[in-house]
Amino acid sequence: MARWFGNWSGDTRKAVEAFVDAADEVHQMPILVTYNIPDRDCGGDSAGGAASASSYRDWINALSRGIGGKKAIVVIEPDSLAQLGCFKTDERRNTRLDLLHYAVSQLRHNAPAADIYLDAGNAHWIAADVMAQRLHAADISDAKGFSLNVSNFYNTDRSLAYANAVNVELGKLFGYRKSVIIDTSRNGNGSIGQWCNPAGSKIGIRTGYVSNDVLLAWIKAPGNSDGACGIAPTIRAGVFSPELANRLIDGR
Repeated sequence: MARWFGNWSGDTRKAVEAFVDAADEVHQMPILVTYNIPDRDCGGDSAGGAASASSYRDWINALSRGIGGKKAIVVIEPDSLAQLGCFKTDERRNTRLDLLHYAVSQLRHNAPAADIYLDAGNAHWIAADVMAQRLHAADISDAKGFSLNVSNFYNTDRSLAYANAVNVELGKLFGYRKSVIIDTSRNGNGSIGQWCNPAGSKIGIRTGYVSNDVLLAWIKAPGNSDGACGIAPTIRAGVFSPELANRLIDGR
């Protein structure tokens, strides 16, 4: 299961070092999620992030150095490309793309053994051709691939179909295809069209490779709230709820 890092992580480099070192000691592959980009979640339930572009660059540099030469999987900034349209000016959109590009470059330089995935939202959000262009602008050409369905509920078949559509567009527009990592932590029953603590969700297939190009993984921690909504109207985003976890086991 992935570990998320953000402005709550304290000394980011030390926190990341401790996580990847612990995984290395037991011969496991650590999965990290960066979640600290400025204007995170466009002011939604998970709003926050670094105070400025400069502070984000410092933060991602520290995170990448914490991984160092160890093997790891890194998912970069869930929803950051899918939410690009919330910015009303080219300047702000370009700033976000520049920061994602910087994250990829720093991870590639400081953590050369890491597999890097830029986030591409989910199967029913952004048209495949538009997402392909956004991924390319954020420098996916220098990353392992893209992530899908992070913190969402769409079943794996739908996510794979969308991944293929994005790859078709990447191939057509830019001449390459990329691998994909899909969050299966809560997609066992698929989506009912609600994203915030919906009833009836169930945990999905545990982390593992389907092929060399497709990795299924628990990226969202099952039981962590999406926000004060749905079947958890009093539980803030990111807070673990035993009740939510139990319902995911039972699918209710």
